[in-house]
Amino acid sequence: MRRIRTRLTLHFTYQVLLLWVMIVLTLTVMLLVLISYLVNQDLKRTFSTSALDGMTTETIIDNGHVKMNKRWEGLLKERGYWLQIINESGKAIYAVNTPNDLKTSYGAAELLRIQETRRLGPYRVTSLFESETDGLRSVLYLMGTKDVGAQRLEQWFRQFGSGGRIREDAVDGLNRELTGKNDYLQVINAAGQVLQTVGHAGAGEEKQAYSPLELVSMKAEPGKYPVDLSVYYDDASGYTWLLHQGKPEGKFVKQTLFHDLILVLIVIGAVVVVLTLGISFWHGYRYGQPLMLFASWFERMSQGRYSEALTEKERKKVFRKNGKIRLRYRLYKEVIAGFYEMATKLDASQRERKMLEQTREEWMTGISHDLRTPLSTIQGYGHLLESGQFTWNEAELKEMGRMIREKGDFMLELLQDFSLTFQLKNKSVQIPLKPIELNEFVRRSVLRYVNDATIDTASFSFEEWDEELAILANPKWFRRMLDNIITNAVKHNPDGTEISVRTGKDGEQAWIAVKDNGKGMDEETKRNLFERYYRGTSTDETTDGAGLGMSIAHAIVIAHKGRIHVESRPGLGTLVRMEFPLIDGKC
Repeated sequence: MRRIRTRLTLHFTYQVLLLWVMIVLTLTVMLLVLISYLVNQDLKRTFSTSALDGMTTETIIDNGHVKMNKRWEGLLKERGYWLQIINESGKAIYAVNTPNDLKTSYGAAELLRIQETRRLGPYRVTSLFESETDGLRSVLYLMGTKDVGAQRLEQWFRQFGSGGRIREDAVDGLNRELTGKNDYLQVINAAGQVLQTVGHAGAGEEKQAYSPLELVSMKAEPGKYPVDLSVYYDDASGYTWLLHQGKPEGKFVKQTLFHDLILVLIVIGAVVVVLTLGISFWHGYRYGQPLMLFASWFERMSQGRYSEALTEKERKKVFRKNGKIRLRYRLYKEVIAGFYEMATKLDASQRERKMLEQTREEWMTGISHDLRTPLSTIQGYGHLLESGQFTWNEAELKEMGRMIREKGDFMLELLQDFSLTFQLKNKSVQIPLKPIELNEFVRRSVLRYVNDATIDTASFSFEEWDEELAILANPKWFRRMLDNIITNAVKHNPDGTEISVRTGKDGEQAWIAVKDNGKGMDEETKRNLFERYYRGTSTDETTDGAGLGMSIAHAIVIAHKGRIHVESRPGLGTLVRMEFPLIDGKC
């Protein structure tokens, strides 16, 4: 009991600890996923500025050697950006996805102009200067992308513009140049008022003016808007040309940081709830199912069905194919073992009680049935002799005495056979065995029947094996077994029956076959042939006997570690075959 209490305490303790560890791990993973998600969302909205901040934080530069996370290289290629890291000498010491027309070395004035104008030829450039704490080592990050829209605007300004505006006769030509589905061009003045719109602006056609920070936001956080914005400034007129180019579908993510946070928190809460419910159901299933099993077990035991401790379905649930208890029931292995031991003992007691009751009934039925006829005969002769009404001569008195003696002998033999049957079945009698030669032993047994002048209703034949057959047997009991089987064939068959006895060998087994061509047996008779007191299904049977002969023969065969088999069909005779283990050597 102490072991079970200790195991249950430890089991529930580590289950609670495991549950909390799982919750902490889940929340930690979710927090990391949240941080990663927010960072990625921020990169989508402001890639040009946020990416440089992230790269400088994760990049290690040591003696001119640069080590950068491969994730950044992938992001730069995916977004169509290139990167160069310039050292104090103006030389590029690291480059990612750089086009062929970029330099690998820059002068002081050139780098200053790039940082001021944020342009390098056809590329829009974002820069970030980073210096060490000692001020001795410094690098400049240059990240750029090709500004195709700005180049096109500059070309269209020269081709279709006049006085800073779009010429009326050039509108159709400019429309043909705007091939994108959501591409459109606008001309605004210094105050942000829209002067002209050309192309498929969609919702943009309704736009009449821009607020002071709206265009700045579109350039600073392009990920928040469905179009990319390119700008061309005309200093002469003070007008600005804006080219809005639609993004490919699936790339636009219009989400605020607060909205993202709420969604992630909802997902985290849902996951925690699902995990909690899952663990609760798992605990209920794990600890509830064994209790239901024990409840059904108690119910069957209360009905006296001790042999049905577990049904076949329940046994498959509890035990594996190799006989071991499954993991979810291992906590209760002592309880299950105790139940099984108790059920086995109760079942054995119940079967023993039933066997004793059956034995007692067999005793009563057998004795009353088999002693009734001889006792009636003896009782009848006793009444005749006691009455004194008749005068008996010497021959009649001898006949009456002989009849009384025979019935007494029959009753004595019956009681001996009855006692012997139960002794053999309960293995309470010891049968000493010694080597015998089977051919010679069976031949002598058959010869006694051949030479018996009182048996004139059957003929006998014997066929022996051509080699010596040595087995362990008790001559007295072995002869009793053969006599019972042969006598049974004589008694229960009509006159003229031919009975043949053969010996043989089959592998490591010696066999004896007793065959007759008599009337045979039906299936019920054959099935109950070795049961005590069974005399067959015929209602006109007048054969003497207590029905114990074949039961005794069967018990003797088993005592000799042998096997007995019967083949029979009505009208086709009967074959009784006995097999016994061979031994080495000669007898």
